[in-house]
Amino acid sequence: MFKHLFKLIWNKKKQNSLLIVEILLSFMVLFAVFAFGINSYRNYVKPIGINYEHVWVINYNNSLKTQNSDSLTLFYEGLLRNIKAMPQVIDAGYSSSNVPFSTSHTNNTISANGKEVPSVNQFSGDINYINVLGAKMQAGRWYNKEDFASKQNITVINNALKEKIFGNTDAVGKYLNYGDDKTHSKTKIIGVLNDIKFNGDYQRAEVSMYNRLDTGAYHWLTSILVKVDPKADAAFESRLYKLMANALKNSNIELEHLPNKLVAYNKFTLVPLIVMSIVAAFLIINVALGIFGVLWYNINKRRGEIGLRRAIGASGNSVSSQLVAEALIVATFSLIIGAFFAVQFPLLNVFDLPASVYLLALALAILFIYILVLICSLYPGKQAAAIYPAVALHEE
Repeated sequence: MFKHLFKLIWNKKKQNSLLIVEILLSFMVLFAVFAFGINSYRNYVKPIGINYEHVWVINYNNSLKTQNSDSLTLFYEGLLRNIKAMPQVIDAGYSSSNVPFSTSHTNNTISANGKEVPSVNQFSGDINYINVLGAKMQAGRWYNKEDFASKQNITVINNALKEKIFGNTDAVGKYLNYGDDKTHSKTKIIGVLNDIKFNGDYQRAEVSMYNRLDTGAYHWLTSILVKVDPKADAAFESRLYKLMANALKNSNIELEHLPNKLVAYNKFTLVPLIVMSIVAAFLIINVALGIFGVLWYNINKRRGEIGLRRAIGASGNSVSSQLVAEALIVATFSLIIGAFFAVQFPLLNVFDLPASVYLLALALAILFIYILVLICSLYPGKQAAAIYPAVALHEE
């Protein structure tokens, strides 16, 4: 029977070609949507790595006229003490501008253990950095006051970078290099920090390293992370703003809340998924209409054939099953071509996603297309089964 159906479809390949292309395009878009959605969900269920709920960010620019490092150190250390002295401040610390959930990124190439890792995220913070964010050390330690006076090159890496370079072995006490930068060669790893999803809930925790801030950093620092009491309100925010405005005359002061930044970043991340979903919905509607149209056309063109089959004893169910099977075989042609292209993604490691994401997306896309084709072909098949042999042969 299947051999006969294949012959029927092949003989009408010109009529079915447009439908095959539509199903193929829908399958590829669905594959992309499912892959994006599965990967986003896998990232979403993983912990974000920090306690951001009551963390604020103070953004400012250095409006001080003096460029003397000692004077800047005294001023900014005094400013941080004044912020910490406020009754509703739990902790505070200086940070590089690429705070969590911001669009600012700093990357570098790292080499160690005979491996080179490009695009490693670079963060900088003081001794209060992980306490403000609520991050946890998995091995080794964070920076202390003695480290900021030391001339030795030291760093803290996250667990993702540690596994990429050193695997399951211990990374504390080992060394890495900043690409071709000889001034940062032989940088010692003193600790491994837990993975933090700086790019929001739906992005994975990328390979990262955290550098210490020395006294020279006050020339370019523009961010302070502040962990506040849950009861901190708008009135306290106003007092904090006035403290910064009075300390830094003619400076642009901006207060941001990390929870609000996370919501905004998540919306930005989901835009591609929403766009692809709209395109997929449009293509699915076209495919559904195409299947209805093709089968309806076939029924009207083949009324004589259907009537003859019914007259010689074919049941209505067999006629209906034939039309449904033809639609499923047409879909199979499209899926074979689409699956060929889809399997290239895990083989070539496109977009650096796990192979399981692509394989699951492939299975879901195939299942969705078959269900769609089955649903869209059932009603035309039922209409074909309801054709009376005498009426069809009389019309013929």
